[in-house]
Amino acid sequence: MIDDFFVFDSVAHVFNFEPKNAYGSAGQMFSNHLYAFHTTLTPEGEPKLPPEEFLRQWTIDDIRRMVYEESDTDMLVAMPLPLTDLYHDGLSPWQECAELAARDPDRTIFWGTVNPLEGRKALDLMERQVGEYNARAFKLYNVRYDYGSPYPWRMDDPRVAFPIFEKARDLGINLIGVHKGVPLGPQPIEHTQTWDMDGAAANFPDINFVIFHVGLPFLDETCWQLIRYPNLYADIAATINFIVRAPRMFAEIIGKLLFWCGEDKIIYGSEAPIFHPQWALRAFRDFTIPQDLCDGYGYPQLTDQAKRKILGENLLRLHGLGPVHGL
Repeated sequence: MIDDFFVFDSVAHVFNFEPKNAYGSAGQMFSNHLYAFHTTLTPEGEPKLPPEEFLRQWTIDDIRRMVYEESDTDMLVAMPLPLTDLYHDGLSPWQECAELAARDPDRTIFWGTVNPLEGRKALDLMERQVGEYNARAFKLYNVRYDYGSPYPWRMDDPRVAFPIFEKARDLGINLIGVHKGVPLGPQPIEHTQTWDMDGAAANFPDINFVIFHVGLPFLDETCWQLIRYPNLYADIAATINFIVRAPRMFAEIIGKLLFWCGEDKIIYGSEAPIFHPQWALRAFRDFTIPQDLCDGYGYPQLTDQAKRKILGENLLRLHGLGPVHGL
């Protein structure tokens, strides 16, 4: 808890950046891009790791220590990555994330992940992740790879995506997140656009969809979608980290989100261990939108009430947890 703000971090990964884990140059490119994020956006005076300390296999203990012992985080989502066509274990293997959640079942929630292109196999894995490992939501990735070449699928595809959403609903899951924007590795930028979120949200109004990274660089498009569909939410993971190095840029991002969709639809995420959570949390706690942006663009100010919702209350609500959480 930072001051009196309850902090529920929507995303941390148990990364395995070992070179032998990557399938060739495409996987290595993906890893290098994440390291570039780490070095570019981590401000001076904060933990900025050399390549040999970052591009390694992170452990469950590393993540727990960084998030729970070294930052003011109260709860966490253990978030896997399903990039099994770029990495042998998907880069953040779901089994490791399930174990991370099991270490602190009163504080850490496991989100499952599957590859929708695998059809029946994906549906069976969803059953296993929910039934055996208590997955409370799912995180999807729109761009898969075939021998390093991009192989995209869409969230509005009735044959690929809709069976996944229907299965989630059957399993009692009404929360699904998807990586949007932030093209990494050999990922073509057009496949990270948010156009397909309209069809997902419209056809499954009883499922809440979280657009991770607020779809950057497609923020304006994301805002127009957020205001039109009550079941779309924006996650500022890997976006909040502009707050120190580019505070005015962050002010415009958070200002647009507050203007278009309001404080109830924005969710905080740290992206640990790409970034240490504490410096961004501390900066966000003290952050205000410059008055000239409020005057010129009509942005609402980032109030304490808005910060409280963004840092924890909104994600608690999406998980069906009250102000005093209970799993």
